[in-house]
Amino acid sequence: MFGSNQRVEVSVLESKFEIYEELSKQMLEKLERAVDKISEGNSSIAQILAKHEERLMSADRADALLVKMIEELKVQSKEDESYLSGRIETLTKRIDDLAKFRWISVGVATAAVVVIGSASFFGNMLTVGSSPAKVSTGEQQTTVR
Repeated sequence: MFGSNQRVEVSVLESKFEIYEELSKQMLEKLERAVDKISEGNSSIAQILAKHEERLMSADRADALLVKMIEELKVQSKEDESYLSGRIETLTKRIDDLAKFRWISVGVATAAVVVIGSASFFGNMLTVGSSPAKVSTGEQQTTVR
């Protein structure tokens, strides 16, 4: 049925087929290794992305907390400013009152010195003569100055 020429061709084809089959197996193994490496890479990238997403969420929470703390500090600062402004106004009023009291005290003391000094001055002017007046009533004599 087959001639020798055809048998040689069949055997050549079989050997080529075996070579192609061996090459196909090697290529399939290489493809499988490449797919495994790509899968490992994808898995690593997925883990990295998950960690990155977690860090971003953590940073967002930290930022939100910092913003909240800053807002609380603003409110506290305004309250402190209001308290200190009121306290300064109170102290300013008290200092003004003390200054008024000081000047009033100086005025009263000056007036007292003037009144006391003028009393002796006017008292001396109102006395008549340089000798004391004598009033006598019966047996007693009284000296009036």
